[in-house]
Amino acid sequence: MRLSDLPRRASATVERVEDQMPHDPIARRLRELGFVAGETVQLMAQGPIGAEPLLVQIGFTRFALRRNEAARVILKNGDARE
Repeated sequence: MRLSDLPRRASATVERVEDQMPHDPIARRLRELGFVAGETVQLMAQGPIGAEPLLVQIGFTRFALRRNEAARVILKNGDARE
């Protein structure tokens, strides 16, 4: 499952961040921000137009991500239990 597909208020564990191209700067930045294997992530809210941006929380930090950015984050538990 990808972070962009996670249901609202559901939590999951990051498996990896996938590069969409060689040396993907967005994927690298996501890893620098803390989207690393083993971290718990939660989708807090979605924007009103086209469900963008996504408000995502890792630990005590929240990030606003576009759907195409969130799609780079692969989650371990595809059942997305809360």
